[in-house]
This record gives sequence, C-alpha cells and structure tokens, in this order.
Amino acid sequence: MATIKMTDLGHVYDNGHVGLEGIDLEVRDGEFLALLGPSGSGKTTLLRTIAGFLRPSAGELAIGGRTVAAADVWIPPEKRGLGMVFQDHAIWPHLSVAGNVGYPLKLAGVPRTQISGRVEAVLAQVGLTEYANRKPSALSGGQRQRVALARAIVASPQALLLDEALSALDEPLRARLRLELRALTREEGLTAVHVTHDRAEALGLADRVVVLNNGKIQQVGTPKELLEHPVNSFVATFVSDATLFPGTLVDGNFHADHPGFRLPRTQDGYLNHGAEIIGTKPQTGSRSRRAVAAVDPASVRLKAAGSMDQGEPRPGSPLARVTSALYGRHGYETSLDWAGTQMRVLVNGWVPQEGDMVLPMIERAHVFSQETGVEGKQAA
Repeated sequence: MATIKMTDLGHVYDNGHVGLEGIDLEVRDGEFLALLGPSGSGKTTLLRTIAGFLRPSAGELAIGGRTVAAADVWIPPEKRGLGMVFQDHAIWPHLSVAGNVGYPLKLAGVPRTQISGRVEAVLAQVGLTEYANRKPSALSGGQRQRVALARAIVASPQALLLDEALSALDEPLRARLRLELRALTREEGLTAVHVTHDRAEALGLADRVVVLNNGKIQQVGTPKELLEHPVNSFVATFVSDATLFPGTLVDGNFHADHPGFRLPRTQDGYLNHGAEIIGTKPQTGSRSRRAVAAVDPASVRLKAAGSMDQGEPRPGSPLARVTSALYGRHGYETSLDWAGTQMRVLVNGWVPQEGDMVLPMIERAHVFSQETGVEGKQAA
C-alpha cells in the first residue's frame, strides 16, 4: 500500500494542448479512487502521468513518500512499483494463464519455486485456478480480464492503476467484476486509481471520486457528497444529469428566467428547496447577481394535467410535454420539453406516456452564483 501525492501537477502536450493544470491531490493509503470526467477531461492523462508513461510539465508526484517526478527527478514506470490493468487486457497470447500472471515476477528475478506459489495464490483469488494451463484464446473476455488483474497484483504493487479496465465487458459480467474488483482491492489492502467514463461505476466502486474537466479538478468527494453537494453546475450536470435554469439571485432568493420555474420557500421567504440551506444564508439588501439553478432528475415531481387540483397550474406556469419515457431500475427516466427547456425527470408511481402534458413541481435545487465566472455554491 502507498499514498500517491500530486502537488501543482501539470502536463502540456507537444501540440500545446493543456492536458493537466494545477492538480493538487492525495490518494490515501488503501483508498479506491475513481477519476471521472468526459472525453478530453484529463483523467487518462492523469493516470498515465502517475504510471510514468507521461512526464509532467510542472509540479511534483510522490508515491509512497518517494518523489518519482519533479523538475529534477524522473523515475521510469518499471521502477515505480505499480500494477496496471488496461481496457484491452494486454495479455500475451503465446503464454498460458500461469505464464502471463507470473511474468512480472520472472522479470524481477524471483526464484521459480516462489513464482509458482505466488501465481497459484493469485489465481485462486481471481477464480482462475483451473485455467492455469490454458491459453488466453480459450478464455472468455471476463476471464482474460481476470488474468490481467492477477498479473497486475502478483508482485504486490504499491498501487493498482486501472484504465477503463471494465468498459469492454458486457453486463451483467461487468457488474459482477466490479464487485470482485472491489473485494480484491480490499483484501489485498491496495491503493487503487480507476479511470472510468461510467458514472454508476465510479459512484459504486470508489471511496472518493475526482471529477475532472478541461484538465482541472472540479470536485473531490465521496459519492454521496458529489450527488448531494455538487460544488458547481458542471458537477451537477455531469454526475446527476441535472437541468440548468439561468436566473438571478436577489436578497437570497433565486428568480429563474424560465416562466414555469418555482421553488419551495421558507416562512421568512428564503429558498429551502424542501431540504436544507447549503452555504451561508445571504443577507437582505445584497445586490442581485446572475446565477444558475441545477435540478437533478430525482428532485422533480410531475403532476399529470388531468390530476391537478383546483387552481393548478398557477398563472404563468406552462405545462411540459413528455417527449420520451424509458423504464429503468429506479423508475421511468422521463424527458420533457418545458417551454423550450429540455429536462430529465425520474418518475415513480405512474407511467408517463409520450405526448402527456404535465406540471413539473421542483422540490430541490442547487443554486450557484456566476458573478465571478467561477461558480461557487450559494444556496441549495
């Protein structure tokens, strides 16, 4: 096990593209950390920098307390004591399963008798004991990925790096291997850094998740923190599929540009979104400033047009039209056209149909001030 510490880490590619900028991050000893972000966000660049495949243009990187990259320090990948699993397995077709798994130990000069015992133990851990003498061509995709994982941990690395390691697998195999991977890293006490574009995978596997965009860290937190307390609108939209509503903050109250947007209010007139005030409560008399409200799909309740109480909808509250409704494990993932705004809502309790007219009732939102150009949480 080992900590991985990055201080003001940056990387600029030869073509001038900034891959990483100002990365300050510490992966804790024994922690499972996921790097999450859209294509081009910097997550793979960061993982490859940790692995030693890329040399940073700025900053420092230390693994297990030893500096491996700095202005005057460079430790090559093979001397960093890391294990790595790639998306495409990258196992040798001419070697048996046991030969593949034992190869790192052979390179390290470990005696053959010790190699045999360690390989047997690791194959047992990943459920491949009976496949030790088979060639990779005789294995399924999931079995080949287990071989790659076993090879990565056989030499007891300081940390395990996973580059989209499960993305090429089909469900439900992928779901099963997620559970096995998490159990294995806990059993081995491994520090793990996992790159993925799959939000459910990141939130399900990781102790903490790093959300990246344009080479910069947007937020680091537990899955619960990312879902319940996003620090800006990018995190809210990328992690939770939130819909954004531009507007204005005046005296702590958010006034959306959208004609139908409404939020619950406390008795003193401040927003509470059906939950809690997050951040410092603005003082009366504060100047107005532009802001944006992020509404995640689970924070909206829909009322069918035919089931509205007397007086609903309120004047100025347009109805929304259901454009699609797909059944999922947690309800109907419903898309709406609400006065020109495309919105996603998670519906439970009734089955929306395409073309239905509904009234969206927003129960909670996160409102971010935009006055500085860098969004900061203002209220929730």
